[in-house]
Formats: sequence, structure tokens, C-alpha cells
Amino acid sequence: MESAVSTEGQEIRPRLSDATLRDSAHMAGVEFGPQDAAIIADLLVKTGIELVEVGMISGPNSKDADLIEATHEAIGPERSMSLVVVRDRQQVATALDEAQRLGVHHIMYSIPTSEQHAKLKLGSPSPRFLEALAKSAITQAKDRGFHVTFSGEDGARTPKERLVPYVTAGFAVGADRFRVAETVAYLSPWQMQDQIASLTEIDGSEIEIHSHNMLGMAVANSLAAIRAGAKWISATVGGIGERGGNAPLAELLMALRIVHGDDRFDLSHLTELSKVALRGAGLGTAFQSGPTSPHAFAYELPGQLTNPEAYETVPAELVGNSRELLVRTRLTPALVKWALKDSGLTVDVDEFTPWLITRQEETGRHLLDRDGIRKAAVDFQAI
Repeated sequence: MESAVSTEGQEIRPRLSDATLRDSAHMAGVEFGPQDAAIIADLLVKTGIELVEVGMISGPNSKDADLIEATHEAIGPERSMSLVVVRDRQQVATALDEAQRLGVHHIMYSIPTSEQHAKLKLGSPSPRFLEALAKSAITQAKDRGFHVTFSGEDGARTPKERLVPYVTAGFAVGADRFRVAETVAYLSPWQMQDQIASLTEIDGSEIEIHSHNMLGMAVANSLAAIRAGAKWISATVGGIGERGGNAPLAELLMALRIVHGDDRFDLSHLTELSKVALRGAGLGTAFQSGPTSPHAFAYELPGQLTNPEAYETVPAELVGNSRELLVRTRLTPALVKWALKDSGLTVDVDEFTPWLITRQEETGRHLLDRDGIRKAAVDFQAI
């Protein structure tokens, strides 16, 4: 089969990274253990994935340390990448200390670029503030010898006049790659191609696309980005990821093989990989990505539950779905307050939350939704 080519006559041969072991941390109720992480990472590398993204680091004593270390042991730190949370200069410094302690080689910064997300997470939508924050974080990491990918969270929804100067500034201080995160599914393939083209024109740029699948176009948008000059695609096994999921790896590799004649990848591992990942995630074989999935509008972060308009292209009700809390171990007082709102139940949240966490540990860490938390509150009141 002949290879498809872009409009410029170049072969479409993207490099692939996989974010299953990182994006799953944002997916309600999904948590991988070190053993599953090692198996998944090994199978991904055998499939031909160049970079396995694992864990998040925000400071000392990272909760994902076991996952990161297990992945390093399985495939080596040179084949893995960890997300480093960016809030301010000092926080970045302590997070980089932790990344060095864990032996991380490749890091990714995720910085919100849209006005909605920047204001929500950083307290300021100012483009100058974003550029200064990114340049400081990138410079700190490059000075320590890290390979640096910086990402525009909600980048697909960020206007060009805001995004292009930000990306230009990052590459100017030494960043190695920029990831366009379609955090909120928003663009058609032709719109994505136009958005990416404005970035690939930047001198020295290397662009990656990380697309979410709420509109069912994550694979199509990823391929459109490559046609526009992007070099990398980020995917996940089975489309695992927050809300509607991510670009599903198997479908993406099949599209590359069938549509573009790309036979570089060993597809024989995909079924085993999907079984291991879906079992480890506690999803079973019934998990599907897209807006009708039970996880499409499920959250375990308080900010997502209280500010859903920042994360949803359409409201859950439009597709007959519903917004829900789903959490296993990442339970916080803020989540409990949300679950108990308008329930008529009155408990001391600061006392009830640790009690419920302990009960979760004793009963096998089953998945909790709003009703489950309310039922537990009734039990707590009876004590």
C-alpha cells in the first residue's frame, strides 16, 4: 500500500507518545498500580510508541512516585515523560527537585492558555503573565538538563493571536516541543489543521497534538494536525482519559496503517494492551469513549464539578447524560461538600472525610458516586 502524503508532498509519519498512565489520573475513579504501569509501558514500547507519559509531579513526595519508578524500571527513563505542575516559580523549583530525585529525563509542563482556564487555574488571563510563567519554568528545567515539552492546556480553544506569541516565547528560551491540548473538544479537522499550521510556521517549532474525544473526532483531528506539520500525536489505550476520553491508540494506529500505509507499528500487542489497561483501570471491556460514556461528564476534581462550563463543549443533558462525581481514593472535603449539597444531611465534613477514606481502604476502595457519599454520611451520623 502506498503511503499517503501531505499537501506539501511529505510522508505522514508521526511520532507517537501515549498518555494512558498520566491522563488516567484525571479520569474519575481510575487509578493504575505500579505493576499494571510496568506491563502497560512495556507493551507500549513493544508496539512502537516512542514516549510513555506517566504521572504528575507538583512537589516533594509525589503520589505518583511508585508509578514513575515502575515505568522507569520497565522501559527506562529515556522512554518516559512526567508532567510537572506549574503554578509559580518556587513551586516549579520544588517540583523539579522531585523530578530529579525520581530520575526523570523528559518533563512536560501543562499551562492553561485559554482565557477561561488561565483565569480559573492561575488567577489571571493576562497573556504577558502566561508568557513570563512559561519562560521561567522552561528556563529552570533546561538549566537542569531536562528535555522540555510545554503544553497549552485548552490550546485548541485559544485564539491564534494569543497562542502564537506564547508558543514563540517558549521556543525562544529553549523548549524542545509544544503540545496543543484539545482539552475541551472544540475543533473540526479542518479547523484543527488551520490552528496547527499557525504554530508549525514558528521558527524551530516541534508540535504535538493531544486531542480529546468528546466530539468523536480525536483521531481525525490528530491526523489533520499531522497534515498541517505537527510531528507528534499523543494517544491513550482504549481512549482512556478524562470526560469523553482521548484519541484511542488502537483506532489511531489502524487509521495510520489503512489510510496512510504506515506499517512501522506492531499492532499485535494492541488487544492484550487494551485488556491489561481496561482491567487495571477498573473499567472492564465495556468502556467506550465519547459523550455517552458514563465517564464523559464524571469528575473527581472540585473545580470541574463547580465550573463545568470551563470543561464541557455541551452540557451533559444535551446528549441525555448526567454530570456526576466518581472517586475512588482521591476524596477531599471539597468533593464531599459538593456531594452533600441540597441533600439535607448535616455532618462535619472535616471529620467525615477522613472517616470515609478509611472505610474506603478497609472495603477495597470501591467507586463512590454522589449517592454513595450520601449513604455513607447517613452511616456516619448514626455512629
